[in-house]
Amino acid sequence: MERADKGLAFMLQYENVAWYDAGEVRILDRRIYPGKIEFVTCKTHQEVTQAITDMVTQSAGPYTAAAMGMALAAYECRNMKAAEQVKYMEAASYTISHARPTTVKRMEIITSGCLEVAKSAIAAGIDVPQAIVDYTVETNNIRYNKIGRTAKYLVDMFPDNGSVMTQCFGETIVGQMLKEAKNRGKKIHLYCPETRPYFQGARLTATVGHDMGFDVTVITDNMPAFVMQNECIDLFTSAADAISLDGYVINKVGTFQIAIVSKYMGVPYFVTGAPDPGHPTVDTVHIEMRDPEFVLQAMGVRTACQGVEGYYPSFDITPPHLVSGVVTDTGIYSPYDLHRYFESGTGEFSNKELCV
Repeated sequence: MERADKGLAFMLQYENVAWYDAGEVRILDRRIYPGKIEFVTCKTHQEVTQAITDMVTQSAGPYTAAAMGMALAAYECRNMKAAEQVKYMEAASYTISHARPTTVKRMEIITSGCLEVAKSAIAAGIDVPQAIVDYTVETNNIRYNKIGRTAKYLVDMFPDNGSVMTQCFGETIVGQMLKEAKNRGKKIHLYCPETRPYFQGARLTATVGHDMGFDVTVITDNMPAFVMQNECIDLFTSAADAISLDGYVINKVGTFQIAIVSKYMGVPYFVTGAPDPGHPTVDTVHIEMRDPEFVLQAMGVRTACQGVEGYYPSFDITPPHLVSGVVTDTGIYSPYDLHRYFESGTGEFSNKELCV
């Protein structure tokens, strides 16, 4: 089977997201990419968990890292008796899935799938880490292809020649939407807000866009209104860390304010991702608060004086009345009618089909 990362940018290749081999997991350090291409090497699944917590990898990267962390956990317990291996893997599944509070539900799907593969491999007496790696490649293929279908619906909304504003780094959907736009001959100019304090828009989205041959302009996080007003932005799009079934979009902080501007300016906002049954209402969402020291610096250089305080919510919540449509692998839905996604028969939210 042809791998679904074919034709995508460097950082979207499976091995360049996170990869298990010979008792260690290598994770591309997105905190410093593209300025430096370096990998964080993890010798234990706890180190993988910490790497996810520390934002070594972001967006959908943690899903691959979590699966590879489970392969590493299998390696760690390889000399234990079968029952002890299963118990060890169950504990590892819990540890890894709880690396970041906002994505626990989705991470549990990933690690639970790996756990079932591990149990079968242990019972069959085959190489457990390799079984998990093979399973991860399979699930990545399924996920990338699913998002490829999502990209087709999203790119239907793109002009043939125009400008699209993004937010943060939507991982696979960024690569797949650009691949689809290129296949259709659409000339798209990307405008990428920088996304402080990690600058994912400036470093990651912009790099993927540039690597795939598109014109890209980086703007600061306080420029979206001016840019929409003066640069003829045709569409705003983002991925989502979660989409509650009552139509609220949980995504990188700053999404809400761009959605407000989009509504005011008459620019449609299309969010990509599967509605999340783990969040039946927005009240079930927990917003992760990160180290406030990060907002007092920029890429390691302090920008505020000693003694002032920072504030760092990692996500914000965009209400459904600001969302033009939720773009999924089965079509575009109103944020007020997301239950219909599951009635289609193909809209399933599983470990193999996380839509990010």
